[in-house]
Amino acid sequence: MSVRRWVLGVERAWDAARLRRAGSQVPADFRITCYGGHGSAEGVVVRGRVVDDPPQSEAVEGEGVVAAVRRTVRHFLTDELPGVPLRVTVGDASVDTVTDDEGYFIARLRPEPATLEAPWTRGTVELAGDYRGLTGAYQTPVEVRVAADEAQFGVISDIDDTILETGVQRVGRMVRQTLTGSALTRTPFPGAPELYRDLAAGANPVFYISSSPWNLHAFLKAFVRHRSFPRGPLLLRDLLGGAEGRETKAVRIDEVLALHPGLPFVLLGDSGEHDPEIYADTVRRHPGRILAVYIREVRLDPHDGRVEQVWSTMGDEVPLVLVADSEAVRRHASGLGLL
Repeated sequence: MSVRRWVLGVERAWDAARLRRAGSQVPADFRITCYGGHGSAEGVVVRGRVVDDPPQSEAVEGEGVVAAVRRTVRHFLTDELPGVPLRVTVGDASVDTVTDDEGYFIARLRPEPATLEAPWTRGTVELAGDYRGLTGAYQTPVEVRVAADEAQFGVISDIDDTILETGVQRVGRMVRQTLTGSALTRTPFPGAPELYRDLAAGANPVFYISSSPWNLHAFLKAFVRHRSFPRGPLLLRDLLGGAEGRETKAVRIDEVLALHPGLPFVLLGDSGEHDPEIYADTVRRHPGRILAVYIREVRLDPHDGRVEQVWSTMGDEVPLVLVADSEAVRRHASGLGLL
């Protein structure tokens, strides 16, 4: 049995025992967390999670390591609520859904295009029925990214080791940084915020797609805001299992391209894990939709030949560029007229 399957089994047993103990007790800190959404005239997707946890604190300047570690650990020690009936409303459309075993929900809607406002349309997620004796109204706003007509292209970007210095290949360092850092102390790669703002150019939408767990959504959202990257949907995954865990990065990319069919895209990632393979497959699956692919070089052994082997099978129709830094992306993108 793999470690992942073992951990997943332990988690499910723990969740089952926790729910038996809770029984029909009224949740003390019922909270609907929205991860945002995106869409167009083709439809809208909204994601989120329902938990029985108080709101988490935000990082403050000068806080100590203990406070940062405590906040990070709390991101993962969630009391999720399964089977919660919800109603999601965006524009003139509403749909009912129910949270899964891990408390996640996903809603797919088809509002009239005239009711969607660019760049952001505001909607709501609310409790839609009885749940363990809760009374009163429980409603949370959700923001949906809608591309404006003047958008020239979209940007799809990885996060770890693409905009955020993480060191995924150095596991010890990555764990230490994740535990002890905050949205205020973690650093972006030099020049990355300015590059992304110029790619966005006010109207071009940016989508951050990562294999990082949803547990880090609040941290990553705060990091993007604090470091002045363009606002955009953060599409992550469940850490251990469930439908949200089975949806790979490639599935997320396909979703974005399907819901924004009028836009070509620029893809940005890194060489540390599987972005080169995923992006090369994306180019094959979506001919004519990808303008350029930029891969930041972060391999411990840059001469292992893995990236070069992946790209050796690709044609010359789409530029596939291995870059050392943000300035190299800027120079190449400028030559293509993207900036």
